[in-house]
Amino acid sequence: MATIKKLPPNKAGKIRYRAVVDIGDDPETGKRRQLTITRNTSAEVKAEINRIAHERNTGSLVAPSKLTLDTWLDTWLERRAPDVEASTLNGYRNALTHARARLGHLALQDITEDHVIAFASWLLMGARRRGGTPGTGLRASSAAGALQRLRDALEYATVRNLINANPARFVHLPKMAVNADRDAHPPVLPWNETEIRAFLAGVREDRLYAPFLLTMMGLRPAEVAGLRWADIDLDAGTLSIINTRTMVGNAVTIEKKPKTQAGVRTLPLPEPVRRALMAFQLAQSTERHDAGEAYTLSGYMFTDELGVPLTTRQLRYQTYKAVDRLGLRRVRLYDARAACLTLLAVSGVPDIVIAAWAGHAAVEVTKKHYLKPGVEALRQHSGALAEVFSFKM
Repeated sequence: MATIKKLPPNKAGKIRYRAVVDIGDDPETGKRRQLTITRNTSAEVKAEINRIAHERNTGSLVAPSKLTLDTWLDTWLERRAPDVEASTLNGYRNALTHARARLGHLALQDITEDHVIAFASWLLMGARRRGGTPGTGLRASSAAGALQRLRDALEYATVRNLINANPARFVHLPKMAVNADRDAHPPVLPWNETEIRAFLAGVREDRLYAPFLLTMMGLRPAEVAGLRWADIDLDAGTLSIINTRTMVGNAVTIEKKPKTQAGVRTLPLPEPVRRALMAFQLAQSTERHDAGEAYTLSGYMFTDELGVPLTTRQLRYQTYKAVDRLGLRRVRLYDARAACLTLLAVSGVPDIVIAAWAGHAAVEVTKKHYLKPGVEALRQHSGALAEVFSFKM
């Protein structure tokens, strides 16, 4: 046990007791750490020494630290980097700019629940910096994302024994604010079958008809952009998804494998899609011949007229351009997945097949986030109720 020393009387004539306790090496630097304990009695110092020894032995000791939230967020993002997509990490970084601005200067161990409650209120009232009037609040959905990222970072700080408890754990946005945001911005349903047919009929002669079809077939934009001719077997009528090309901040293109093993999959090609891909391959050969040495041989399936691979940003732009030209309801390009999967679901395709088609490891993910039947789909299955309601006594 550490030696307890009796200190000389202070200016007020009061005697105190002190001990220096070894609390182990710093996990980041490996340097030895010590903690000085000063109390009014020797018994109080001894009790504190025993408490620290117990917490050290059980792995629950939180050593005093001046580490700021801003510095900790850098560490947390660095730890998350190997486990998430680059685009996801960029989203985390953007969401945490608000926490840095408001709380970043505070020591991690000084942040209280009151700080986080005030932060949540500020998000809704004054956090906006662009896209509207500066000094106004964020949408509740954006504020919730910023609060969640802060909560995640602080939770990991408890795991590393940097703080005793997560001050953001029980802080949530007011339900009234969330409901008001939901009322002001109702969710946009994906296209129904009629809209899908109208879009495909309107782009049938478009150069990018084939990638448009694949998007409507439920592929992610990054999967469409990452397809190579080596990934397709036109004779067998199959398409293998083993590569993706995504963008971070609409500026940097990153090529990688699908983020999960379930995302690596082989899909059968409906005959209209197979024919469209054959037509695109023929047109691409003509473009290559016409361009000569100016043509880029990339091996990618979808390129511009000079062989340069199309990015997800370009696919979105071309899709929205066609949608606007046709006067259709504009939805996110990614929502084409939800439209396809919902169409399969209301057609009676088993959940496990739909999840495999989407590249999801869990059926629950597909059902929770992608199956969004609209009123037309509900009407198709309202016959059972009509039959019950039409009974005769």
